[in-house]
Amino acid sequence: MLRAEPHFAEVFASPRARMATAEEVISSMEQDEVDTSVVLGANWGAPERCREANDYLLESAARHQGLLVAFCGLTPGDTETAALEIERCAAAGAMGVGELRPDVMGLDMSNEATTAPIYRALERHRLILLLHTSEPVGHFYPGKAGMTPETLYPFLLLHPSLTVVCAHWGGGLPFYALMPEVARALEHTYFDTSATPFLYRPQIYNHAIQMVGEDKVLFGSDYPLMPQRRPISEVRSLSLPQRVENLLLGGNAAKLLGL
Repeated sequence: MLRAEPHFAEVFASPRARMATAEEVISSMEQDEVDTSVVLGANWGAPERCREANDYLLESAARHQGLLVAFCGLTPGDTETAALEIERCAAAGAMGVGELRPDVMGLDMSNEATTAPIYRALERHRLILLLHTSEPVGHFYPGKAGMTPETLYPFLLLHPSLTVVCAHWGGGLPFYALMPEVARALEHTYFDTSATPFLYRPQIYNHAIQMVGEDKVLFGSDYPLMPQRRPISEVRSLSLPQRVENLLLGGNAAKLLGL
């Protein structure tokens, strides 16, 4: 598997890397009092592995209805084939696509004509696109690649009506929301907090809320990279108003997903 899937190996070749089954996710949720988890697809090089992984996510979400929400990966290859996989997954209950790494798929996100089939399928089914985004500065870690604010912002301008979630705080894009034109471009863009303890000091929550708004921040843990209780405890240590804490720890996500 590691030889056949170099991008999978980039993250999971280390003996310290962890993966989790659906049942392990459910068990973690019970321990840490989490009501619902979004489970995400990986980025595969082989179409058959992508479909197999998507089927597992969809079947797990159906089996644990209400507990798991499936976001599926895209089939590598031409974008017409990827659009067909979106159609297939949407019919089976997927609520989004991601965590997508365009660099792994060889997608030029600035090429509107090439990527149009994917975005038409997403918008037709009102699916959320979750992008893997990274900081252009700071320490290196496995998987630190993909879209930085420099490439993410032009893509958002191309697709202003698409609902996009930027993982890992958008690689720092919220800081540019103090620019009025950037703030306008982020109308349908959200930022998740996954892996925050490995990336930022806890003050990132207060600063990001001030810059993009309390309704644009979605809690994410990146489990099993860390137990869910760790980032939950971090949010609760911030002494935020209870209403804002509730939005961050689930209210915003519930509204976005229609739960």
